[in-house]
Amino acid sequence: MTEQQQLTETTEAVGLTESPDPAPAPDPAPATGPGPAPAPGDRRVLRALLRWTAAVVVFAAVGAGSAYGIAAMERTDVPGLATESDGRWAYPTLSKPPLPSGSPGPFAETNPAGTHHADLRALLLPAPEGATEDKALRGSDGWLATKDYLAEYEQEEHREELGQKLVDHGLRHIAARGWTTPDGTRTRIYLLHFDTAAVVDQLVASEAVAFAPPVHQVRGAAEAEYDEGFPERAAVSEVRSIPYAEAEPYGSEQVRFAHIAAGDVHALVVQSRKGAAAAVPFQQTVTLQSQLLG
Repeated sequence: MTEQQQLTETTEAVGLTESPDPAPAPDPAPATGPGPAPAPGDRRVLRALLRWTAAVVVFAAVGAGSAYGIAAMERTDVPGLATESDGRWAYPTLSKPPLPSGSPGPFAETNPAGTHHADLRALLLPAPEGATEDKALRGSDGWLATKDYLAEYEQEEHREELGQKLVDHGLRHIAARGWTTPDGTRTRIYLLHFDTAAVVDQLVASEAVAFAPPVHQVRGAAEAEYDEGFPERAAVSEVRSIPYAEAEPYGSEQVRFAHIAAGDVHALVVQSRKGAAAAVPFQQTVTLQSQLLG
């Protein structure tokens, strides 16, 4: 088929065929008089053009309306573009408390002891939005009794052994905070303050070692294992964290916890939830608390 034949068929399909015997063109009319009536062939062409012009206008209007409708919708309202939350909690904007004038940070070269000069209570991670605070962890003036911290551990013999270890390492005081989120996840954070970073490193090394079970199991986590799924990119410079997760099969709830060594502070972060404790909020909580201490 030649190009001329294709063009002819296309022209016929849209109703723009030429008249087989086109009428001769009329003589030009005077400028002041009315024009001649269109020939039959010209009227067919005019009607076809009007129909296609109207169709184009309608389609353009519909397309513009659809585009506006999608542009005005939220991303999650458009099928195929919806994005689900990865499970992170909405924490308030974090800021470190001011240091006393002239005091170096815990990892400054002029601070070999790794001393946190800021108020330890101000270094506790705040609760996320929608959480209910555990007032029992406030303690007296924000300081928690050692026995209340030791209650986090399951076995009495472990509590006695660990309590003596804290005395031997010169524990100064404990700041704590806890909350429960709407999904039922319970979070407890304990900051234990000692004299030097060397003491904390020794204490944490005696409690937890990467890729090995912890020495003392926290309450409800009888078979906890090193959490190899904790992302390496979540590590905070100069801060060491050793995460654990209760292995399956666990009971009515799962427990996750992490030991953190940051200068002269040893932190313990514990999360538990009926069914299973989600990994993402645990990783987020450990990382943010590490950043505050670092």
